[in-house]
Amino acid sequence: MKNNVIMLVEDNPDDEALTVRALKKNKIVNEVVVARDGVEALEYLFGEGAYAGRDTKEMPQVVLLDLKLPKLDGLGVLRRLRADARTKLLPVVILTSSNEEQDRINSYGLGANSYVRKPVDFDQFVAAAAQLGLYWLVLNEPPPRRA
Repeated sequence: MKNNVIMLVEDNPDDEALTVRALKKNKIVNEVVVARDGVEALEYLFGEGAYAGRDTKEMPQVVLLDLKLPKLDGLGVLRRLRADARTKLLPVVILTSSNEEQDRINSYGLGANSYVRKPVDFDQFVAAAAQLGLYWLVLNEPPPRRA
């Protein structure tokens, strides 16, 4: 069973392009699945709506989740993921421009694995993407897959 997908939940096309470019620049060749709002992210992960029939046993290796999203914000997505046995242990990294202390408290309180502020500078962002990729795709030992 392959487990090499990165899910990016990002509504800003510039940030999406920047993230994908930063991952590629760091030779992270994992497939990146993009959801542009919180509802689309949940539909993908739970095999509903436009993604009905998707094999939900194949989950992303990590979800990079923005907080400020249309339809359902990142905290709402995180709340749903942690409430469901299928996604309770799925690694979720909050990747946001928010520097609000309350956003960090809420993110960790709802079970985020990490909270990363998006650097404004592209070179800093590339460096951050390299560290994220190295840690979450190479070093991190994910929870065991359920059959």
